[in-house]
Amino acid sequence: MSDRQPLATTIRPQTLEEFVGQDHLRTRLHALVQAKRLPSLLFFGPPGCGKSTLALLLAKSRNQPFLRLSAPEVGLANLRKKLEKAEILVLDEVHRFSKAQQDFFLPILESGEITLLATTTENPSFSVTKQLLSRMHVLRLRPLSRRELLALARRGAEILHAEIPEPSLDLLAGLSNGDARTLFNLLELTAELPREKWSEDKLRQALPEVVLRGDREGDTHYELASALIKSIRGSDPDAALYYLACLLEGGEDPRFVCRRLILSASEDVGLADPQALPLAVACQQAVEFVGMPEGFIPLAETVVYLALAPKSNSSYAAYLAAQKEIRTQGAHPVPLHLRNASTALQKEWGYGRGYKYPHAFPEAWVEQDYLPPEVRRRFYEPKPQGQEPRLYAWLAKHRRLPRKPS
Repeated sequence: MSDRQPLATTIRPQTLEEFVGQDHLRTRLHALVQAKRLPSLLFFGPPGCGKSTLALLLAKSRNQPFLRLSAPEVGLANLRKKLEKAEILVLDEVHRFSKAQQDFFLPILESGEITLLATTTENPSFSVTKQLLSRMHVLRLRPLSRRELLALARRGAEILHAEIPEPSLDLLAGLSNGDARTLFNLLELTAELPREKWSEDKLRQALPEVVLRGDREGDTHYELASALIKSIRGSDPDAALYYLACLLEGGEDPRFVCRRLILSASEDVGLADPQALPLAVACQQAVEFVGMPEGFIPLAETVVYLALAPKSNSSYAAYLAAQKEIRTQGAHPVPLHLRNASTALQKEWGYGRGYKYPHAFPEAWVEQDYLPPEVRRRFYEPKPQGQEPRLYAWLAKHRRLPRKPS
């Protein structure tokens, strides 16, 4: 194989018809190829799903000079020089550019000087500036299905002149977890093995580390993460530990797991155990400090704690209720007595007039309206689990609410 190009390069499709996967985007992609003008696009999806390939296919379809670069490998000074001879820029990993670096593209996209076809594996809502995002159309790509990966495996084996049995190709497709690049690497590795090791059983023995990382039967890390959180929500520590192990042994980024646990501590445990959130945050800090593989120890502790903790989603549900109120009824003006009177004119308008400072009253509480007069409803409904009844009791006492959460 030393005299060959990597299989991922050799097998790269030259037309949309040869491209495998992303059927939900087919109509739109063909429309983009036929359009008079190609808009700037952001391809968002997991690794190995075809983002760069699609960007290159669209760039080549325009018969215009284009340039392909990777954000981590190029500085802005060098980029300016390179762009002088290009009309289309295919930019991989745009999320690796800082916010300030991303601002470089704003004027040249606005003027139409260049068309940007960028790719990212990170959620663009958080990794790409709003200004740049507003100038691009986002195409969301999905992980490749096992069926699609199997089709690629057959094509790859043919290119490698390797008559690998169908069950073995299916095994490699399952091990790839939606990532075509992983599949091609596994195919090349398999093709280098002696032919007698190409059977499914022999391959499992020949690729122990890969098999250890989990033949997930097509599951993605999103599905495993969902199962982990639902097991915690359902107070099943055994299932939660199982899915944690699936994620970590499958090579999942432990920071992704930490983020999910922090969210679960707030959404699912919530006020029933207010210590759950600090523990989840401490887990994230511990994993960053200790690193892997030992990071599984604080992760396992946190997962078991969250699974055993009493559950309340009252604060989560309360926010959703308030969100719905705003989205359906609009935001009403803040009552005058709650507004800060920063100027003499604002004082004249009545800002802050009549406001009662709670700390000036016994127990730092005084009856006072805080919601706009148009909003007369409760959003927060406490749950009778864990610590929440104790936290709610103070509110119930002063606001003459029912003493116990229903």
